[in-house]
Amino acid sequence: MTRRSLRMSAAAALLGVSLVVAGCGSSSGSSPAASTPTTATTPAAAPNTISTATGTDGTYLVGPSGRALYLFDADGKGVSKCSGACASAWPPLIISGTPAVSGGVKAAELGTTTNGSHQVTYNGHPLYYFAGDSGPGTTTGQGSDDFGAEWWLVSTAGASVTTGSSAGASSGY
Repeated sequence: MTRRSLRMSAAAALLGVSLVVAGCGSSSGSSPAASTPTTATTPAAAPNTISTATGTDGTYLVGPSGRALYLFDADGKGVSKCSGACASAWPPLIISGTPAVSGGVKAAELGTTTNGSHQVTYNGHPLYYFAGDSGPGTTTGQGSDDFGAEWWLVSTAGASVTTGSSAGASSGY
């Protein structure tokens, strides 16, 4: 084999390996649920972006995966009261680094919990996903009364999103 054909063979092999590796990469999100029509205001493509979506319950915050974010009425300002079985059902939003914002989310409202877990907060509310949500556009945790208090979607104002005329009502902080 000539030197040139060896280089071309090596380049072709490297390209093939690169394509296989790219095809095996993992995805951070799930496919959107078809049951609840929801439109993301801004795609949450960046790994640390907190954005918004709009659905039947109004406009609410979504995490980097595009999944709905909730607040827990039992939490104190900046302090999570959800651990153990609660945190399994309602996983906290943990982001390393500084989160980016889009879709009406206010960067000044973002913070982390004071209990050392680096859980993201918005307007002092620790943020959670709901394990029962199948993916972006699903909000089956909305209004749940699990672990001793209610769970609500979070508005861009940092308040509970409740249905009907009380949408955007404060959660008591």
